[in-house]
Amino acid sequence: MSVVVMANSKMGCMGLGVLIERQVPISAVFTYEDDPREDAWFGSVKQLALGARLPTFLTEDVNAPEWVERIRGLKPDVIFSFYYRHMIKKPIREIPRFGCVNLHGSLLPKYRGRCPINWQLLRGEKESGVTLHYIVREADAGDIIDQERVEIGPEDTAKDLYEHLLVAGETALRRNLNGILTGTAPRKPQIPPLPAAFGGRKPDDGRLDWTRSAQELHDLVRAVAPPWPGAFGYASDGKVMVWRSRPHAVPGEPLAAGQVRIEKGLTLVGTGAGALELVEYTAPENRALKDGEQLAV
Repeated sequence: MSVVVMANSKMGCMGLGVLIERQVPISAVFTYEDDPREDAWFGSVKQLALGARLPTFLTEDVNAPEWVERIRGLKPDVIFSFYYRHMIKKPIREIPRFGCVNLHGSLLPKYRGRCPINWQLLRGEKESGVTLHYIVREADAGDIIDQERVEIGPEDTAKDLYEHLLVAGETALRRNLNGILTGTAPRKPQIPPLPAAFGGRKPDDGRLDWTRSAQELHDLVRAVAPPWPGAFGYASDGKVMVWRSRPHAVPGEPLAAGQVRIEKGLTLVGTGAGALELVEYTAPENRALKDGEQLAV
C-alpha cells in the first residue's frame, strides 16, 4: 500500500493527521511553502509532514513532468487531495489504481469550484457540509463517496463555518477511509448538467453596496470576516471596515442607503431594505461614525 497526499491549510492538516494516526503508508506529501502573511490558525501542512518524518515536497506546479514522474515512481494506490490549491491533471489522475480522492467544502454538486465556504455564506445558505469525491477533469464533478452535513447559524462567519467543516470532514474521512484504501468506497455519480463552478474572490469583492438589502450585506460581512480581508465601505474621509454586523428593521423614519443613524447606542446604516447594524467596525483615524453621516453608495 502506498498513498500520496496533496494538502494545504488547516483542512489539509486534519486530513493528513487522520492518515498519520491510522498509520496509512504515506509515500509523499505535496504542499506549499508557508506564507508569513497567513494567520497561525491557517495551519502548516509542511510542519506537520516534516514533524512526522514524511517525504515532503514544496511546489507550485505538481503537474510538471518531473513531479508526475516522481509520483509515478511511488506507485500510489490512492492520491488524496485535502484543500490542495491546484487541479490535479490527467497524467497524475491516471497513476493510482484506486483513484484520486478530494475533500470539498460544500454539498456537491452545489458550490463547485473555488471559495465554497465564502460563496455559501454570501448567498445566505442555511446548510453546508463536506463531500468526499473522486477527482475527474472537471472541477468537483467526480463520483461522490460520502457527504456530512452541518447547519449554518445566522451569525456564523467564514471562519466559524470552516471550523464546523473541519469536524464534518474528519467524520466523513474516518468513516470512508478503509473503503477508499481498498477500492471499495461507494460511488454516486453526479448527474449532469452540473451547476457552474464558482470562481475565486478578491479583496475588492468585499465592498458594501448600500443599495442592497441589509440581509445581503450582513451575509457579505460574515463571508469575508477575519481572517479573510473584511467587508468595507467609504466615508468622506476614507475606508470604513466592517468586521461584524447584524440586519435590523429600520426604527422610526426610514434611512436612505448609506445614511448613518446612531440610536440607543447602535450604529445603523441604511440599505436598500432595512438597516445594517455595524456591531464592530473601524473608521478612518479610528473615529466613530456620526449620526446623519453619509457613506458612499
